[in-house]
Amino acid sequence: MLVLFETPAGFALFKVLDEGKLDKVENLWKEFTTSDSARRVVELKAFNKFENTSDALSAATLIIDSKPSKGLRKFLQKHCEGETLAVADSKLGNAIKEKLKIDCIHNSAVMELMRGLRNQLTELITGLGAQDLGPMSLGLSHSLSRYKLKFSPEKVDTMIIQAIGLLDDLDKELNTYAMRVREWYGWHFPELTKIVTDNIQYAKVVKMMGNRANAVNLDFSEILSDEEVETQLKEAAVISMGTEVSDLDLLNIRELCDQVLALSEYRAQLYDYLKSRMNTIAPNLTALVGELVGARLIAHGGSLLNLAKQPGSTIQILGAEKALFRALKTKHSTPKYGLIYHASLIGKASQKHKGKISRSLAAKTALAIRYDALGDGEDNSIGTESRLKLETRLQVLEKTEFGKSAGSAKGKPKIEAYEKDRKKGAGALITPAKAYNPAADVFLGKSTEETPKKSELASKKRKHHDAETALPTEPAAEAIQEDGDQDRKKKKKKSKETEETPVADADGEKKKKKKSKDIEEEPSVATAEGGKKKKKKKADTDGEDVAMQAEESGKKDKKKKKKKHADDE
Repeated sequence: MLVLFETPAGFALFKVLDEGKLDKVENLWKEFTTSDSARRVVELKAFNKFENTSDALSAATLIIDSKPSKGLRKFLQKHCEGETLAVADSKLGNAIKEKLKIDCIHNSAVMELMRGLRNQLTELITGLGAQDLGPMSLGLSHSLSRYKLKFSPEKVDTMIIQAIGLLDDLDKELNTYAMRVREWYGWHFPELTKIVTDNIQYAKVVKMMGNRANAVNLDFSEILSDEEVETQLKEAAVISMGTEVSDLDLLNIRELCDQVLALSEYRAQLYDYLKSRMNTIAPNLTALVGELVGARLIAHGGSLLNLAKQPGSTIQILGAEKALFRALKTKHSTPKYGLIYHASLIGKASQKHKGKISRSLAAKTALAIRYDALGDGEDNSIGTESRLKLETRLQVLEKTEFGKSAGSAKGKPKIEAYEKDRKKGAGALITPAKAYNPAADVFLGKSTEETPKKSELASKKRKHHDAETALPTEPAAEAIQEDGDQDRKKKKKKSKETEETPVADADGEKKKKKKSKDIEEEPSVATAEGGKKKKKKKADTDGEDVAMQAEESGKKDKKKKKKKHADDE
């Protein structure tokens, strides 16, 4: 069995002298403690030296990718015929087996053997000292690092980060310049601001027109697509309230318009460049959230590889760190989305479902980023499939919400509750239409007739001893009612309700509180009610006291009324 060992100086092939010692993996390290014992286990068979640093660099990069170089293939074909080859990388062994038809082995015994060879490498290879091996290893590592850094995906991500940063700066500058053009030219033609709302079209119109007096003779069809807007512009130019501007001022305004148009053209070119780079580096991320949102996520994360290390929950709130820490500090609800909010899928969702869609989109975005950063494929199949699934889920959520709002809680229409009144075949209602019941109406005039019924129902519910105490109070109540009737006749008021039911009159008199009568009758009524509450007193004595008090109160009322008549005369 042969062992393939890679060194900074070249490839070495060692012959295993005693294969039986490989069975005892735990004790194999003892054989490489000294150079003499190591020579009894293995010996150098062949060595392929690198010609220069570039040759060593190309061979090392291919070995890292588990691919044999052209020199290595020739070296193995020359020395490994009919032999079994032990390799440190299983993928490299598979590649050698496919291309060169050489059996390769990779197991724990081989790895322990490689560890022993690395320990005694300078003793086993003649002419390779430790003082030469150190500088060669350092030079190869530096060259390999520079080569990997040149084609690093993080270095390419830097271009995207710079492009999206410049794009945001251009947007700010364009808005500032466009507002300055509107404010500056607004002194001469203020009505143009409301007529032409787009900033680029406004700059083009100002550059073409110059003085507003020239608007009537110019054709704005190439700039303004709508003819009505053009007619409004020309009409407003004739009756404009703006001030006159000198030619030097108009020249400076036109130069500012040139700057706005140049910046807009450069922004369009930069956006096309950013779009192409995003489709090349992160096609699945671009298919899910778009070019701008994907580029901002990469810029915020630092690189595509750093973003691939983040979970979906972090990607969901990426860009809302201030709101997150403020919510954690004040113990309020945390934000549901950050930069991902500007994706088109979240924009399509209703306000109620934005949180659910953002959480699902963040999870799919995390998978797409990992595939773009670490996968071998360059297509956007995963991003397209994920987007279709999310659109389907959004449609299901919207339909479910519509069904709940239109029907019951389970999404069924409420009209199904009336299906029990319908026949199975014809569909007509079994129950007839309900007729109007006039007996259910209530009139205000019948309230005096309904009061005795209520009083009777209340008296039935009272206890037996309350009913007994209430009997002697009836003559006193009748006396009070007669006095009240006489007073009302003298004053010439209507007394129909009092003559129909004496009990109802007593209740009505208690409800109607008059100035003179209620003040004097309160002690009499209170004594009558007090007699009911006191169970120890007898019913006869209570009734006599109430009658006496009622007579006295009646006499006092007559005397007062006579005095009033005398005063009136």
